[in-house]
Amino acid sequence: MSPRRAAALRGGDRNLREHLIATAERLIAGQGAGGLTVRAIAREAGVADGVLYNHFADKEELLAYALHARVRAAGEAVDGPPPAAGGGPVAANLRTYLTRALALHAAILPAFTGLLHQPAVLAHFARLPSPISGGTVRAELAGYLRAEQRLGRVAPHARPDAVAALVVGVCHDLVLGHLLAPGAVAPVELSDAFIDDLVATLLHGVAPGDD
Repeated sequence: MSPRRAAALRGGDRNLREHLIATAERLIAGQGAGGLTVRAIAREAGVADGVLYNHFADKEELLAYALHARVRAAGEAVDGPPPAAGGGPVAANLRTYLTRALALHAAILPAFTGLLHQPAVLAHFARLPSPISGGTVRAELAGYLRAEQRLGRVAPHARPDAVAALVVGVCHDLVLGHLLAPGAVAPVELSDAFIDDLVATLLHGVAPGDD
């Protein structure tokens, strides 16, 4: 038994609960959530199968907490805080928001796609507080753009929620498209030129001239 596991088992109910969540999170990160069983989690945690039910209503609740921990860890792994309104060019800030959002989605979407056939897990997850300090990627970016509008650095007619939805849509398209590609194993990577094109499109749209 590893020292970490032994310490968890000696540390009482709270430590054991956290140990079970950490174990399930590690399994989700390594092999995905699809097909993950109580027996597999218990075996990896070094406890009897029934111990899980002393701390969680069912496997779905445990997986929801593990998914929550996975998203939180992915958010913490993204380098530094997002840009603040008024600091640096808006185009550069949008570029940072886009690359951060893509990195976060690449880290967490594989876990969510493995749970699409387990709505009870997603329902448990939805009742938990946001695992990301700034809220969802969409809310965080929309809030940034509204702050830039108040500073006069983003056009007053711009629609922050629509821009944020487009960015999230790009992330879903790129990451899910990669996950669904046969034999895809490498992380999603974008060229600098393509990211610049996305940012330019967000800034200038597709209308000709001043129309």
